[in-house]
Amino acid sequence: MDFELSDEQQMFRDTLRSFVEKEITPVASEWEREGRYPTEIVETMKEMGLFGITISEEYGGLGLDMVSFTLVFEEISRGWMGVAGILGSHSLACWCIEKYGTPEQKAKYLPELATGERRSGIGLTEPGAGTDLQGIRTIAVRDGDHYVINGTKTWITNARYANPLPVLVKTDPTATPAHKGMSVILVEAGTPGFEVQKDLPKLGYKGTESCEVLLDNVRVPVENLLGGVEGRGMQQVLSGLETGRLNVGARSLGVAQAAYDAALKYSREREAFGKPISDFQAIQLKLADMATKIQAARLLLYWAASEADKGKRVDMQSGMAKLFASEVCAEATLEAMRIHGGYGYSQEFVVERLYRDAPLMVIGEGTSDIMRSVIARSLVSGKESIG
Repeated sequence: MDFELSDEQQMFRDTLRSFVEKEITPVASEWEREGRYPTEIVETMKEMGLFGITISEEYGGLGLDMVSFTLVFEEISRGWMGVAGILGSHSLACWCIEKYGTPEQKAKYLPELATGERRSGIGLTEPGAGTDLQGIRTIAVRDGDHYVINGTKTWITNARYANPLPVLVKTDPTATPAHKGMSVILVEAGTPGFEVQKDLPKLGYKGTESCEVLLDNVRVPVENLLGGVEGRGMQQVLSGLETGRLNVGARSLGVAQAAYDAALKYSREREAFGKPISDFQAIQLKLADMATKIQAARLLLYWAASEADKGKRVDMQSGMAKLFASEVCAEATLEAMRIHGGYGYSQEFVVERLYRDAPLMVIGEGTSDIMRSVIARSLVSGKESIG
């Protein structure tokens, strides 16, 4: 058993950390308050090849292993979780296109997606369907050599920049069970009837947009059906969400680590009754619990990622990692705020932003209770075991 990163992974992590410390951390809180899109940061991420982390070298991507994939989101989220979100949905879409796309779709989209010239997201959630994706109402009707799509999507990250946007639709609304009639269609920006309507205001997760998207009689060529075969959409999406949960777990870990770092630093500097508050046992117990749980989350996440690198299905493993890391994130950010006392509630200190970012981690890519159900199904079915 080897719990160490490889030399190559350590060098990659160091490069990421340097980038975050120089270009993200110094501006994150100010730009978030201003509602400013991090254009300059995005340009650097393009130069670093980070938009190609889930695209193979054949198409110009980095083709990262999954442990290195998690390092990207962990390190960037230590600086600004919203910036990591720009890469998150894009990387999920790229993964799906490479794994399930036709040769023509891969050749058309992946090279430009790898460089960031094109960016993407994933159109799943609807006003009446989030966890229950089989309940979506967006319909795609075949009309000659086109599909005509009608429906509404919401909470779509990267909606204003996605080109194409993979959209989950029902190509056979009468299918039973419903997932057998679901497909993914790649909708290109500028297609008539495809409209990004508004940015949704959020508690946290600033920096990237989350939008409502209207599809009103959007005509898309048949060749934009992902994989070229109807009825595979739910399978494609759920498979992709395994990597998505590693992404959100890693983001959770990055936010939690940033909260711990801030709390530890503050506890050493803040004095009460003539000595640093880090000398008080009450503060020490909080720091010890935070550090222990964060490191446990890190090991669980890297384990799940390494299992994925073996080519395994990792429903249970990624579910465990996402569940535990996101709950640790929520706890760590609150504890960091408590250690800061009144200053933790001030926008002058970073923990206020981290505290607002944390709730998304226990919701996004499947709530904690959904993760527990995913884990339990794997265990009860006998497909997975522990110990």
